[in-house]
Amino acid sequence: MSPRLAHHIHNEAHRRQLLIRIYQEASIAGLPPELVMAVIQVESAFRADAVSSAGATGLMQIMPFWVAELGLPIDDLKDPWRNLRYGCTILAHYLAVENGDMTRALARYNGSLGNTWYPERIMHTLSKHWTRER
Repeated sequence: MSPRLAHHIHNEAHRRQLLIRIYQEASIAGLPPELVMAVIQVESAFRADAVSSAGATGLMQIMPFWVAELGLPIDDLKDPWRNLRYGCTILAHYLAVENGDMTRALARYNGSLGNTWYPERIMHTLSKHWTRER
């Protein structure tokens, strides 16, 4: 996946480190790494410093209230590794809540449950950029 990620992250060492960490965090959460790549691309375009107008932060655009739910007050959502841990944990949680229904889990992740535009965007990004067949 490194050549595909080069468009977003030019530094090869940083790119490799990020890919290893995505694989590790996705594996811990029981998620396909390619799915996590698609979520990151849609959410932040691989910018660890991204902050949305709603206050979502980092690679996977985590809302600050999740720190109180999952972590410790010292957790820094701008830290890309901490952000990946939160994002993968949250997505895996929603997948469990939705009994494996990826569309509903992705909609919950985005806060748009009942709509399909976000899951469709993720799945399009996944198939266009991150499937192994490329």
